[in-house]
Amino acid sequence: MDDETRYEAVRSRDGRFDGEFFFAVGTTGIYCRPSCPAVTPRRENVRYYPTAAAAQGGGYRACRRCRPDAVPGSAEWNARADAVARAVRMIGDGVVDREGVTGLAARLGYSPRQVQRQLTGELGAGPIALARAQRMHTARTLLQTTALPVTEVAFAAGFASVRQFNDTLRAGYGMTPSKLRAVAPRSARRPAVTGSGGSPDIPLRLAYRGAYLAGPVFDLLAAEAVAGVEEVTGAPGRRTHRRTLRLPHGAGIATVEERSSAPGRGTGATRPGGWLDASLRLTDPRDLTTAVQRLRRLFDLDADPYAVDERLGADPRLAAAVAARPGLRSPASADPEEAAVRALVGPVAAARLVERYGKPLDAPCGTLTHLFPEPDVLTAAEPDGALAALCAALADGTLRLDAGADRDTAHRTLLGLPGLDARTVAEIRVRALGDPDVAPPDVPVPDTWRPWRSYALRHLHAARTAGEPCPAPAKAST
Repeated sequence: MDDETRYEAVRSRDGRFDGEFFFAVGTTGIYCRPSCPAVTPRRENVRYYPTAAAAQGGGYRACRRCRPDAVPGSAEWNARADAVARAVRMIGDGVVDREGVTGLAARLGYSPRQVQRQLTGELGAGPIALARAQRMHTARTLLQTTALPVTEVAFAAGFASVRQFNDTLRAGYGMTPSKLRAVAPRSARRPAVTGSGGSPDIPLRLAYRGAYLAGPVFDLLAAEAVAGVEEVTGAPGRRTHRRTLRLPHGAGIATVEERSSAPGRGTGATRPGGWLDASLRLTDPRDLTTAVQRLRRLFDLDADPYAVDERLGADPRLAAAVAARPGLRSPASADPEEAAVRALVGPVAAARLVERYGKPLDAPCGTLTHLFPEPDVLTAAEPDGALAALCAALADGTLRLDAGADRDTAHRTLLGLPGLDARTVAEIRVRALGDPDVAPPDVPVPDTWRPWRSYALRHLHAARTAGEPCPAPAKAST
């Protein structure tokens, strides 16, 4: 994309590019998302940045109208498998906050200097700047949606000191934390609810770009629900998904609504951009950023439906299915290790594992009573067979399925484990690793569907379920 194309996107306020790039205005010192409703600046005053962190590094403050730090993540980093994309996903999962740049580099297999050079060269900002931008967004969310004291917000967002917290928010937003809390728009405020155990529910809006067909996602989650750790309630079109989360500093309970409260967008399942209403109940607020990123992966909120639908819709074999379901997504998982175990044993056996070996919540919430058992617990409890081999590889680090895992390396490791066939490995690659381009090994899938074969198979499955003509064998779903 050249600067002329970027300016046309800004001039037309094209929401398709929100999160893909940011523009800053030299005369105001403000940076925005492309769809910002403010008056379009003169072309000669505009500068472009690949990330919000890069714009902040250039000395610009976030726009108060379009809130550019709260857009969907770049679909490029969500889909790509190279080192830069893996680093971005791990930073989103909180690795830099927990382990520092050294820990991030070790996970990638590079030196800290190499990681700094690669990220700065492609994103205009290094790992510390990217993590700082994320902490700013977390802090703003906590300030504007909870009653936590400002000091607690600072440390919950991952800042090392209150002074660092204050200085960063002044530089990034042009306001003190107290002022930032006071100017929260009324439309962003939702009443706080204190849940069981005294933890407040943190209300959230999980943004997405383009169309989002929520129905099939909630259908899949309802069909796969494992008793004790998740549930889907309500009538189609207005369902609620709730599940427990095992997080780095504690446990969490996530709630996501099928419907959206986006003003003027109605209650239909397909809308040109918007958000899913959600809330999080955390035993430790430091887990907010990690929990949000894991929900985004579960619901595939950082996908680019324009690119997917354009590519797949051009194939006559898929054109009708794509036209009937714009914005169909390919869900991943909130816990990749859990997803791998479930792909191997199925939901019924997974529920038995939860009942026998899952960690009970300190404060059960309705039917949610446990966290899914960790791999080392299952290795000790089930020492034989394919499940034991899978969990042992996860527990000792031989197999990595986290946000920054190398997909091809994980694929080869999985194929080398006893008891895992190629179809199960493909399912793990789609759900645990969030790979957008996976096809079952025994079903011929045309190369023209690359790099979105996972989405193509979702379309085939949806068409077959609806009784529509299906251009591939019945085994083509994952």
